Amino acid sequence: IIGRIYPIFGICLIIMALGVAIGIFTHSEYQIPEIWSNFTNMHPKATPIWSVMFITVACGAISGFHATQSPLMARCMKSEKQGHFVFYGAMVAEGVIALIWAAAGCSIYEVTDGLSTGLSAILANGQSAAIYDVCSKTMGGVGVALAMIGVIVCPITSGDTAFRSARLTLADWFGIDQGKFTKRLILCVPLLAVGAFVGHLDYTIIWRYFSWTNQTLAMIVLWTASMFLFKEKKNYWITAVPATFMSAVSMTYFFYAKECLNLGTKVAYPVGIIIAAVFFGIFMYATRKQTKAAN
Repeated sequence: IIGRIYPIFGICLIIMALGVAIGIFTHSEYQIPEIWSNFTNMHPKATPIWSVMFITVACGAISGFHATQSPLMARCMKSEKQGHFVFYGAMVAEGVIALIWAAAGCSIYEVTDGLSTGLSAILANGQSAAIYDVCSKTMGGVGVALAMIGVIVCPITSGDTAFRSARLTLADWFGIDQGKFTKRLILCVPLLAVGAFVGHLDYTIIWRYFSWTNQTLAMIVLWTASMFLFKEKKNYWITAVPATFMSAVSMTYFFYAKECLNLGTKVAYPVGIIIAAVFFGIFMYATRKQTKAAN
C-alpha cells in the first residue's frame, strides 16, 4: 500500500529541493560563496574535511544503503534495461539534491571569521530544525508545509525500506518463504524490537555509525561490482576506481573518528590510503590470477 504513495513523497521532496534552489537565487540577501575564494575548512571546530565530509554527506555522495534496495527495485522492474535509469538516475538526482542543500547551508547562514558559525548554531537544534528554517526562509509558508512533509516522510520511507530490505535479506539467508503472513512475522517482530531499542539511543551517534556503515557498504558493493564486471569481460574500471576511493574514505574515517578508533589524522590519513592501496592490489591480483587460469 505504501508503495503507491511513494511517488507522491518523492515528488514533494524534489519540489522542496527545487524550491530551495530557486529561493536562494530570488533572495538577494543570500549569496552562494565563491568556491575558490573559500576553499578552506570552514567548520567552527576545525573538523577535517577528509574524510568526514564524505561520511557526513552520506547518501548524497554515494550510498551503500541504496545498494541494498536493489533486490526490491529489481522485482519492480519489467526489464533489466530499466536498471540504468532507475539506479543511476536516482543517485544522480540525490547528488543534485545534496548539492542544493549544501548551497543553502553555505549561503543562508552567517559566516564569522571564515567559519560557518550560523549553520552550526541551527544544526545544534537538530537536522529537522535546519530543514524547517531553510524552507521557511526560501519559500515562506509553502516551504514550511513542504518541510513538515519532508521531516515526516524521510524517516518513514527510510525506515520502511530499511526494515523491508533487512527482512528480505534475512529471508534469503535462512531460506524463509515470505509468501505467508505468519512467516513474515517471524522476521518482522525481532527486527522491529531491535529498531525500538535503537530508537531510544542518541541519534546523533547512531547517524554517524549509519553514515560510516553506509559508505563502507558502498565500498563493498563497488568491489563486488568490479569483480562481476571483470568476469563479464566489461569495463570494471568504472567501479574499481570509485571502490578504491571509497576504501580510503571509509578506512580513514574508521581510524580517525572519536566513535571509532580515535587515532587522529596523523595516523588515519596514511593508514587509510595504505589500506585502500592494499585493497586495490588484492583486486588486481585476483583479476590477473583468474586471467592466467583462464588461459
